[in-house]
Amino acid sequence: VDHAAVLLRHSARTFEPGLHDLDNLLTDEGRALCCRFGRRLPKELTLRAYASPAQRCLETAQLILEAHEAEGGSITRHRPVEALGVFYALDQMKMWKGMEAVGGMAGYLQSWLAGAVPADAMMPAHWAARLVLRSMAEKLSSPVARPQLDLHVSHDMTLYLLRSALLGEPTDGPPVAFLDGLLVWRAEGALWLKSQHGPAQRVGGELTD
Repeated sequence: VDHAAVLLRHSARTFEPGLHDLDNLLTDEGRALCCRFGRRLPKELTLRAYASPAQRCLETAQLILEAHEAEGGSITRHRPVEALGVFYALDQMKMWKGMEAVGGMAGYLQSWLAGAVPADAMMPAHWAARLVLRSMAEKLSSPVARPQLDLHVSHDMTLYLLRSALLGEPTDGPPVAFLDGLLVWRAEGALWLKSQHGPAQRVGGELTD
């Protein structure tokens, strides 16, 4: 495989009280982690990056690319992509209140996957997971170099969603840490998805079901 993609959680962030969650930025530690991540990537890779419109995701992508290039790696550019944001939250206020009512993200994800959250709060979970995967797959169809790695910087909830909806991992499984990722690639006429906690699984095929 000479072209793959990784769905990556952003780096370490602030948790400022009273600030909208998506407005929290990277911490200095988070920026340093991005630079270390970029320096350690194999330099034969060409990096291309996409990110949730949230500033901390865009900065994560930018810093990783800059560090990779500074050590001799090749890069293209990074840009925002709405499919990596929280597009699946149709009513963010209702989502946050629902999450608080069930004691956190794991419980809310379980309810969401079961179709037990209000229809005006969240897009159906399996639709959302497939849409993220389809967006990543489409970009795998247009490489600019080989070998190439596409970074898709998103949020922990998106990674939890794909782990549970597409890989069958439990919603209360290992936490998604900063800069954790899911690997996506094409082989044998299909898409494959892998987390660090289990084997690779074939996930496509048809992405619109």
